[in-house]
Amino acid sequence: MTREELIARARAAALKAHAPYSGFHVGCAVESVNGEVVTGANMENACYRLGVCAEQSALTAAQHAFGLAQVARIVVAGGPLVEGAIAGADTVAPCGGCRQAIYEAAALSGRDVEVVCAAATGDAVTVSTIRELLPSAFGPDALG
Repeated sequence: MTREELIARARAAALKAHAPYSGFHVGCAVESVNGEVVTGANMENACYRLGVCAEQSALTAAQHAFGLAQVARIVVAGGPLVEGAIAGADTVAPCGGCRQAIYEAAALSGRDVEVVCAAATGDAVTVSTIRELLPSAFGPDALG
């Protein structure tokens, strides 16, 4: 699947977010090494700390669909909802907790998972790896 197609999937997932408090919709697409794709969106809760990030949502779907060890690439896109579409020119990057969750998948797979961060429009994009986003990460190997 092309990067543009994955960004489109993440943008579509963002439209399904439940973000009544922040108004900031985030979607995530996770691609397996075999090209299978799952998506997730952020889900806010009136008890703020019980919300779920889009990346966590998508990684849970990935675990159920093909297993975290098969994760090859993750795309995140989002922004405020304006007239039924996500808007904004700034790229959206995973928070620290989500970077840790992505690193867990990378550690299980033995791959430095690619992380694509896109703006709401899909125009602005940054591409890095999870090791670049989370250097000196704490992972399963530290618990052996």
